[in-house]
Amino acid sequence: MKQIANGFTLLNLVFGCMAIVVAIGPGLTTTMDADGISTFVILPEKIYLASVFIGCAAVIDFLDGFIARLLNASSPMGKELDSLADVVSFGVAPGMIAMQFLRLCFAKDATGIDTNLIWLLPAFLLPVAGAIRLARFNLDTASSTYFKGVPIPAAGILIASFPLIYWFSNSVAVNTLLTNAAFWYILVLVVSGLMVSRFPMFSLKFKHFSLQKDWPIVLLAILAIIGSFVIGWLTVPVVFALYVLLSLLTLKKSDMTAKTETK
Repeated sequence: MKQIANGFTLLNLVFGCMAIVVAIGPGLTTTMDADGISTFVILPEKIYLASVFIGCAAVIDFLDGFIARLLNASSPMGKELDSLADVVSFGVAPGMIAMQFLRLCFAKDATGIDTNLIWLLPAFLLPVAGAIRLARFNLDTASSTYFKGVPIPAAGILIASFPLIYWFSNSVAVNTLLTNAAFWYILVLVVSGLMVSRFPMFSLKFKHFSLQKDWPIVLLAILAIIGSFVIGWLTVPVVFALYVLLSLLTLKKSDMTAKTETK
């Protein structure tokens, strides 16, 4: 039974590897300008496929935990495998997406192709922060009903939404923002900071199967469904922001109330 759950976890890892391959695959292509001068331009036109694979990894990540609980097949090895798979699927793969978008940002300039690698390195804060987040989670033996810091799957899904937004959005303002290097630096810093923070966050999985206890996730799910019909893929960052705000406002208040009552 344990191997069934572990098999799903490894499938999560496979999807993460596939996301990395398609994210870095587009590379560079040769174009000709009006003067007949050959130049290299970054065209990450297939990054959206990385988003699809990360989405598949997220579904599998949900299912492996559900199956492990259903079959009573949780194990220390399964926990470690899950963390290793999550680092790849929701840390490294989104990091590659952020790096490609930064390359796209700099490619707009005449000398963009000569951009030093050091300007792309901030993208790797995502897998680094994700690894720290997971390591701390695995070592935390304190009993808690919520997460400490934004879980790496949520951060990974957020980053994975931007290629879909870029390719399927008709908004010039949105696409201009996504090709602005400052936006990506700020986004990476904020998301990485949220992952390694100690802020209380709701679990994104239905653990209790009770509306009273799982109402935040039910609410976010309803908003996500409605938003998908209204604003499309922009729903993902909007729901992510609401998730963080709802967690901070609700759980922080509950935590403060609990501390007051114990005094």
